[in-house]
Amino acid sequence: MTWTLANKDWFLESDAKVYIVDTTLRDGEQTAGVVFSNEEKIRIAQYLDEIGIDQIEAGIPVMGGDEKKCITEIAHMGLKSSIMAWNRAVISDIKESLECGVDAVAISISTSDIHIQHKLQTTREDVLHRMSDAVKFAKDNNLYVSVNAEDASRSDLDYLTEFALIAKHAGANRLRFCDTVGTLNPLTTFRYIKTLHDAVGLDIEMHTHNDFGMATANSLSGVYGGANHVGVTINGLGERAGNSCLQEVIMGLKHLMNVDVNYNTMIFREVAQYVANASGRELPVSKPIVGSNIFAHESGIHGDGVLKNPLTYEVFKPEEVGLERQIIIGKHSGTAAIKSKFKEYLINLSEQDAKEILARVRQMSIDKKRSLFDKEVVYIYEEIMRERNK
Repeated sequence: MTWTLANKDWFLESDAKVYIVDTTLRDGEQTAGVVFSNEEKIRIAQYLDEIGIDQIEAGIPVMGGDEKKCITEIAHMGLKSSIMAWNRAVISDIKESLECGVDAVAISISTSDIHIQHKLQTTREDVLHRMSDAVKFAKDNNLYVSVNAEDASRSDLDYLTEFALIAKHAGANRLRFCDTVGTLNPLTTFRYIKTLHDAVGLDIEMHTHNDFGMATANSLSGVYGGANHVGVTINGLGERAGNSCLQEVIMGLKHLMNVDVNYNTMIFREVAQYVANASGRELPVSKPIVGSNIFAHESGIHGDGVLKNPLTYEVFKPEEVGLERQIIIGKHSGTAAIKSKFKEYLINLSEQDAKEILARVRQMSIDKKRSLFDKEVVYIYEEIMRERNK
């Protein structure tokens, strides 16, 4: 991946390829209070494969029981996506993954001093040995290997570089840069990733958390810095504030960074709703990309602009993510929206009719403290017609 400097900004070259790694079934299910049934996990894996996700992190085999059984089933479904299992830097964990039949493993160990000293209660040198031994064992068994640097964003950069170089020497295919507690911002992300990319020459995956609301921004910033894999979850599920959101990352890559992404985005809304139901986490109406309000227009200025040309207030077509445009009638509507709504009923309103209806729409909307249903708007029209015919 190479870079050019033009117009005082960074741009990916047109042939750049960014791979999406989905961890809804592992990190997403680690959301406090969320449990997927095996049937739901199978369906989510099928959805991810239908989208065209490059790699699915299916779970943690060492947990055993239904978890291991489900990972095994997903690994043998014949999906086009690579199937990855998550492991500690422990050879016995990797053996459990091998038994599942996955083609890839994530080998995870902490690299920040606070984790090494207080969580692992060991030394930097021991971390390097554990990681290297685990990677070599996995590669000896013909697995694709992602080495996860847990808490990478709070790690000493020189030590993290050494960690990545040893991982590369041991045969690792990529480094997962984990912003475990979500402390990155886009500027530091770019600096860290570009430094690592230039120094190590190893594929890098962004794995960001949303504690400060910047998970997606940090993921995209990492791509600008040289990362060519992004870890995501559907709807941004994940521990605490969640992970980088699959739908946001893919549409951001496509529309903000002009990366040629070959994913089936037209089922995004359907998939989002399925996972929302399965996880018991309601899909907010304002959820970026897939929320029901994303293509809903009530403001008179916005509604008029969209009716004239959707590109005035929409970056992409609603159909691209499985949604429909909605012109909402309420307090902030204008006459253009009123006329457009009645054209759906084959009624062509005059400007005066539209103004009279709009005045009553606004009053009813204030009284009810909401926008109006179509039937209520039609009732207002019928009421006005009855008054005129008296």
